[in-house]
Order: sequence, then structure tokens, then C-alpha cells
Amino acid sequence: MERHRNVVNELLVKIFNEILQIEEKTLRSGHFSDLSVREMHTIETIGRKDQRMMSEVAQDLGITVGTLTTSINRLIKKGYVDRKRIEEDRRVVLVELTKKGKVAHRLHDRFHNEMVKTMMDGLSEDEKEVLINSLEKLNIYFKDKCENIK
Repeated sequence: MERHRNVVNELLVKIFNEILQIEEKTLRSGHFSDLSVREMHTIETIGRKDQRMMSEVAQDLGITVGTLTTSINRLIKKGYVDRKRIEEDRRVVLVELTKKGKVAHRLHDRFHNEMVKTMMDGLSEDEKEVLINSLEKLNIYFKDKCENIK
């Protein structure tokens, strides 16, 4: 049992670090070398819909609207994001990806799709179900842990 815990812990740490390293190296060596991993994740979150409210994006990223505003300002300067207010309610701020932002989003999405496809290829249906159930439990644990840290 102790060995299992150690192996799982070691694998989780390695996987997390390797995904971050791959994303960082890919960004640094590609067309989007002016983006940080955090900025790419902001682009990915905005790109889930055509337009998103700032409050929605901040919530999805688990950050404050103030922190997001700083990031959005940088992404606007770099040409990846546009921001506008709704005429009916000027308090509501919408963000959307520019053409350049959409290209960055598609490339990042392709990386994630390739990663998942490679991981799932060769697994039986039962193994896929076990993997999904395990990842769901892990996700619930991390989400609960994150919500309890203030």
C-alpha cells in the first residue's frame, strides 16, 4: 500500500511538471514565444466561447477579476484578445479572442488533443473507464482542496 502511494505521488508530480515543461518549451520555440503558460491558459479559457464575461473567465481560472484584468491588458497589447462593454449594462465586460488569439487557441487545443489521444490509444474500454473514474476522483479532490484554501 505504501509503495502504491509513493508511485502515484511520484507519477503525479512528474506528469504535472512534464506537461508544464512541454507547454513552456513549445511556447518558447514556436510562433507564440511572447506568451507565458498562464497567458495561454487564459486564451484557452476565453476561447471556449465566442465571447465571455470577465467574471466568468476569472472564475474558471480560479483568480480574481483584478488579477485577470492585468493579464487581459497584456494580452490586448500583444494582440491576442479584445475587450468591450455591453451597451445595456456598462458594468459587464466581455473579452474575445482576436484572429491571432484564435490561432494560438487552436494550436494549444491540438496539443491537448494529441496528448489525450496518445494516452487513450491502446487502452481497452474497461481501462478507459478506470482511468476516467480515477481522474474524476483526483479532480474532485483538487477542486475541494482548492476551494478550502483561502
